[in-house]
Amino acid sequence: MTHHPLRLRGFRLLFIGRTISTLGDAVVPAALAIAITRATGSSGALALVLGCAMVPRLLLLPLGGVIGDRFNPQVAALATDLVRAAAQLFVGVELLGGEPSLTHIAVAEALGGVASAFAMPTASPLVAATVEGPHRMRANALLASASSAARLGGPALAGVLVYTAGAGWAFVLDGVSFVVSAALLARITVRHTPAERRSLLTDLAEGWVELRSRDWYWTSLIAHGTWNGAAAVLLTLGPLIATERLGGDGVWIALTQAGAIGMLAGSLLAGRVRPRRPVLLANLGLALYALPLLALAAAAPAPATVAAYALAMAGLGFLSPVWQTVVQQEFPAQVLARVTSYDWLLSLAAAPLGYTLAPLAADAWGSTGPLLVTAALVMLACAGTAAVPGVRRAGRAGQPPPAGETGGTGETGESRKAEQAGES
Repeated sequence: MTHHPLRLRGFRLLFIGRTISTLGDAVVPAALAIAITRATGSSGALALVLGCAMVPRLLLLPLGGVIGDRFNPQVAALATDLVRAAAQLFVGVELLGGEPSLTHIAVAEALGGVASAFAMPTASPLVAATVEGPHRMRANALLASASSAARLGGPALAGVLVYTAGAGWAFVLDGVSFVVSAALLARITVRHTPAERRSLLTDLAEGWVELRSRDWYWTSLIAHGTWNGAAAVLLTLGPLIATERLGGDGVWIALTQAGAIGMLAGSLLAGRVRPRRPVLLANLGLALYALPLLALAAAAPAPATVAAYALAMAGLGFLSPVWQTVVQQEFPAQVLARVTSYDWLLSLAAAPLGYTLAPLAADAWGSTGPLLVTAALVMLACAGTAAVPGVRRAGRAGQPPPAGETGGTGETGESRKAEQAGES
C-alpha cells in the first residue's frame, strides 16, 4: 500500500508547522533591513545585527547536533521554536514602540541565532522519524518546495506589512508562526533511540568520525561550502554590476525573483525523478552556479544573466531534498543530528569569508577577476566530486518508488532506522 507523506499524520503536522514558520522567517530579512536602516541610517548597524544572529549559530551548531542526538529531536525543536518566538515577538514590540534600541534588537537576534543552532540539526531526524524510508524523497521534496514557495512570497508580504502596518508586525508574524509550529510539533509522537550518554567531546568526536568515514559526504561538504562562498561573492558584487552595467536595480530584482522560481522548480523536480546516482547528479547541479558568475563577469545581457541564475538556483533546489534523503538513508539514527550539524557548519562557514573578501578583491582588481576565480572554484569543487567513488555510489541503494507506484519496496540499509518509524 502506498502512502503519500501528507497522509501520515506526524509528517502532515510537521509539514504544516515548518511551512508556516518558514513563511514567517521569509518575511523578516527585508523587514529587518528596512527597520534598522530607517532607525539608524547605517549599513554597519544592520551588519552588526546580522552578525549577532550568525556568529552564535555557527559556533553552537556542533553542540546543537549533540543535543539533537542525546534527546528527542521533537522536544529540542519545540523548545527552540518557543525561544525564537519570544525573540521575534520582542523585536516586534521593540519596533512598534517607536524608539527601538539597537542593543535590544541585537541581543534578541543573538538569542534567536542560539536557538537556531539547536533547531537546525533536528530537521533531518524529524523527517526520518515521521516518514518511512521509501517515501522520504517525496517528503523532503515537499518541504523544500514549500520552503521555496514561502521564500518567493515572503519579500512581497514583508513589503505589504512594512508600508502599511509597520516593520514590527513582520516580526510579530514570525513570532506567531513559531508558536503555531511549536503547537503542531507538540501533537506529534516521535519514538527516539538516544545516543549513548558520554562526554561532550566524545560525542562531538564520534559525529566527526562518522562524517570522515564516508568519502562521498565530506568531499561533497567541501563542494557545498565552496558553493556558499561563491553565493556570497555573487550577492556582494552582483547588485552593483546589475545597476551599473546591466540596466538598473530592476535587473537585480528580476534576478533574485528568477532564482526563487528556479529553486522552487528544482525542488519540485526532485520529488518526481529518481536518478541512479543522486548525490553525483545533485553536485553537478550545484556546478551550474558558475554560469551566473561568468555572466556577471562578462556583463552578459540581462535576460541571459537572469536565466543563468534561475538555472543555477534550480540546481540548489534539486540538491536540498536529494541530499537530505541520502543522508537520512546512509547514517545511523543515533548520529544523524550530529552529522547534520557538521553539514550546516561546513557548508555555511565559507559564506562570511565570501562576504568579506569579495569587496576587498573587487576594490583591488575590479569585479571581473574575483567573479571568474569564484566561477572556476565552484565548478572545480562541485563537478570534481564526480572523481570520488563514494559520490558515484551514494544513494543508489534504497531508491524510493516513483510517484504513484504501489506496493512495498525493499530498502537496503533501512533496518538500522526501523526504530525511527513515525506514526501513520
